[in-house]
Amino acid sequence: MRVASEKLVADFRYGDMSASDFPTLAWRKAINDAALGRPPKLSYGDPCGLVRLRSALQGYLWRARSIRCEVGEIVVVNGSQQGLDLCARLLLDEGDGFAIEEPCHPMARSVFEMTGAIAAPVEVDAEGIRADLLADVGARLAYVTPSHQFPLGSVMSIGRRQQLLGWAKEKRAYIVEDDYDSEYRFDMNPIPPLRALGGASNVIYIGTVSKTLSPLLRIGYVVVPRELQEVFAHAKRLTDRHAPSLEQEALATLMETGAYESHVRKARRQNARRRAALLDALQTEFRDLVRVEGAEAGLHVVVWFRDMPPSMAASFIDKAAALGVGIYSISPHYFDQTLDFDQTLNFNQTLDRSCLGLVMGYASLTESQIHRGLKLLRRAYEEATGCGDVA
Repeated sequence: MRVASEKLVADFRYGDMSASDFPTLAWRKAINDAALGRPPKLSYGDPCGLVRLRSALQGYLWRARSIRCEVGEIVVVNGSQQGLDLCARLLLDEGDGFAIEEPCHPMARSVFEMTGAIAAPVEVDAEGIRADLLADVGARLAYVTPSHQFPLGSVMSIGRRQQLLGWAKEKRAYIVEDDYDSEYRFDMNPIPPLRALGGASNVIYIGTVSKTLSPLLRIGYVVVPRELQEVFAHAKRLTDRHAPSLEQEALATLMETGAYESHVRKARRQNARRRAALLDALQTEFRDLVRVEGAEAGLHVVVWFRDMPPSMAASFIDKAAALGVGIYSISPHYFDQTLDFDQTLNFNQTLDRSCLGLVMGYASLTESQIHRGLKLLRRAYEEATGCGDVA
């Protein structure tokens, strides 16, 4: 059963953001200023993006992520997905191997596979991708999400990061580091991204404002190694000439004035409250029937239902939708959707290999919607399992 999101009491779809969080007044002023300050002639811009925005991003990356880079190493793209597409087109040929986390973001996997390259899924544990398994993988590229593994939520340890960089140096391979939601850290101290560590000359760093401002803006950025600057610029020009200029000007204004970082701090506080509401509601409604993973950072958690097999996913999802709750199985994020947990979740031995997992995003919801949604989800669980009152 599919129900339109606007008709749901609570939609736990990952990636949606709350419209109320968007800095409407500041953005409108910045867009108006950009429109009024238009140049005397309208022409195509730099394929890598406005120098003004790339300079602002250079400063932001140093302040927020300890990344030192030159303005020329930054390419502004139409969202992180275009950044991944450029990496795939330029670094992989048909028949090449690429390493990717298991489980992973299906759209990342698909964009690399569209080149004809062959995926080599590599197990993820509590410290991130198993870098020790890469020695036997003939890969020209590895795609990773070290700051908050998607979807399981583990944070790659500093030792594992060094091990991964060592593999890339030895094999002369590239690492594509997707830092998709690093602005949201709650119960942890930040670990420098791969791009900020020594020996990271072959790391391609991808960031986005989709999780801080809006996915509607389609603004992302790629920090490329110096030897790839020209080829990325040429590929970007051939792809779409350049990203929209007005939006780039507006974002540059927010970054230059400090409004962007002020907004990020506010969004982090708001999402921390939503996260706390979700964790509290899960404990209240389900107690020890669920286990939560990946709550220390990001804008989603993974919830494992201990006594519900994956075969019940469709029924559970339909019953929840009928009650007005949108929920989403973790299964599509795995290569092997039979979910062999002995292989994919060896760091969580308390889970039965047959339990169902949900990826639950919360950034678009109010705290009251979260609590109401979990009460309804408990009803759906009782209906699906016939267990009666689980609390």
